[in-house]
Amino acid sequence: MSIIISVLITILVIALVLYLVQKLPIDSTMKQMAQVVVVVVGVVSLLSYLDVF
Repeated sequence: MSIIISVLITILVIALVLYLVQKLPIDSTMKQMAQVVVVVVGVVSLLSYLDVF
């Protein structure tokens, strides 16, 4: 049960950070790079929760 809660919290944090990156007053290239970094870190985190790594 704790794995499900951890996965849900991780998904919510990823969504929140992506939303906040959209609100930053920077150019679109930097926003896109920040979004890619957030998604990659989120996927790695989710895979570690699911014991893939």
